[in-house]
Amino acid sequence: MITPLPFRMHSIAAALFFLAASTAFSAQPVTGPVAPQQGDEIAHAVKEGDTLEGLARSYLANPRQWPLLQARNKVADPRRLQPGSLIFIPVRLQPSESATVQFVQGEATAQARGSSTPAPIATGSKLEEGTELKVGPESFVAVQLADGTVVRVQAQSELQLRQLRRRGRAGSVQSVLEMHKGGVESTVPPSAEPLRRMEIRTPLAVTSVRGTQFSVALADSGQTTASVEHGSVAVQSRRDTDSEPGAALKAPTALLAPGQGLAVATDGTVGAARALLPAPDTSGMPTTLGDAGLLAIDLPMAAGATRYLAQVAQDPAFTQVLRHGSFPDGRLRWKALDDGRYYLAVRALDDAGIAGLPAVQAFTVKTRPVAPLYQHPAPGAVVPSGAAELRCTEVPGVRWYRVQVAADAQFTQPLRDEQRLTECRLPLGALPAGSYFWRIASLLALPDGQADQGPFAPPQPFTVADRPTALSLQALQAEDGDPTVRLHWPAQAGQRFRLQRTEATDLDFAKVAEDTVLDAPTWTASNLAAGEYLVRIQVLDASGLESDFSPPRKIRVGTGIRTGAGLPVSTSSGTPVGRP
Repeated sequence: MITPLPFRMHSIAAALFFLAASTAFSAQPVTGPVAPQQGDEIAHAVKEGDTLEGLARSYLANPRQWPLLQARNKVADPRRLQPGSLIFIPVRLQPSESATVQFVQGEATAQARGSSTPAPIATGSKLEEGTELKVGPESFVAVQLADGTVVRVQAQSELQLRQLRRRGRAGSVQSVLEMHKGGVESTVPPSAEPLRRMEIRTPLAVTSVRGTQFSVALADSGQTTASVEHGSVAVQSRRDTDSEPGAALKAPTALLAPGQGLAVATDGTVGAARALLPAPDTSGMPTTLGDAGLLAIDLPMAAGATRYLAQVAQDPAFTQVLRHGSFPDGRLRWKALDDGRYYLAVRALDDAGIAGLPAVQAFTVKTRPVAPLYQHPAPGAVVPSGAAELRCTEVPGVRWYRVQVAADAQFTQPLRDEQRLTECRLPLGALPAGSYFWRIASLLALPDGQADQGPFAPPQPFTVADRPTALSLQALQAEDGDPTVRLHWPAQAGQRFRLQRTEATDLDFAKVAEDTVLDAPTWTASNLAAGEYLVRIQVLDASGLESDFSPPRKIRVGTGIRTGAGLPVSTSSGTPVGRP
């Protein structure tokens, strides 16, 4: 797996690298084909016995096309070629191949060569040579080439499948991709075919790979970086390769081994190879995430890191990427995902902008059913011993509630654990005076009668204290609080919230009675008529992201009038009696 990075790409000398790799990158005489130049031609180094007819059979799968090679190269005698000379073979004469779309997320279009209109693409679509792909914001496309290479095109990218060819009738695949905008990553599978070519072109650098997982990035300044996770990559400057046919043979080549990277300056100077930063530490990341508003992951910053690049995929091969981003620190934030199993890949950028080794972590999103909201007591509040009660909102459609109380926030040994409460409330009973934490979760009933529990809400602290001896009945009634509703919920620094309220029967919130923005994770209402209502909350994150509205929770508003025994007062028909 390779974590994708944004970059642009242009021209390269692929076969030069393949030949060099077989001889430990030592200087050797040229005995085979070398890379195509900007004119999309392959430069074949003539060896003893070569003829134009034989080259046409080998490269073009049609020996009768030798006159085209003769005309291109101005060869006087097609049966007598000078060993060591170069014969240029137009790529357009080779048999063509196609690519297949493996996965599409979001908006992506393809514009075929000769077409004036781009069209949406879907999984399984065939893409021909010359096709230009455009991937929209928050989108992703994975494309498989004829040799099994997987190309992952990132959001806001433009990629042209410049060459999709095969050497002869059944020879090695020859693929050339050209980036105009955005980012891409590729995984090139190992192959026994020595002349297979996989080439990616950028405006500044040229790279050629074989059996490699690698990434390339183009900074806003124009600097290009490359890093290698597995295999090897040859990097050349376009300044040195595009001057004339065959220039790539003489151009300096930087060779990157696994775990190395380099930067190409804006003037085309290729920097020295350096070791990649190690993979970030994900050991403290929870295996299950339960925030229904945002996908939020916090990681410690690695030594020497200037930013993190991260992505989330449905598969461990990262061909089905759903989220991708660049973050100035370890606070990774995306729009929420549906419940399911996912994979995170994160890499650190060093001071040159070179991407380090990836850390890959599997995790589960489990947000349904959503947890209730805390209602009473307020976070950190003191409640009286003996008669205190923990209260939270109801969640429509939920069968039971689970409430736990513990002396520590990790809940290593819960003191109370009520797992199938039909109401979201728990009397504390004889809980001794002291400091505690409580947390709540919702449960659905599965068809077999088992319970499907959603995530616990983050724990909230409270303190139990002995009642004052002078507390009067009137004071207890004044502290009853039934006409006043207070809600509290967990939040992260810098977040704001949008709360909507409607009648209890308005499950679709078609007639919203209250719509307010809150600067803190708390809401109080003291002037509502007695009855039942629904509330829902939207997270307004400091990053600018906005979550979907949460599923609704039910609140009850009392009248505040009670009998001497502490029971609510109602009319003969059961209607609560309110204050005059």
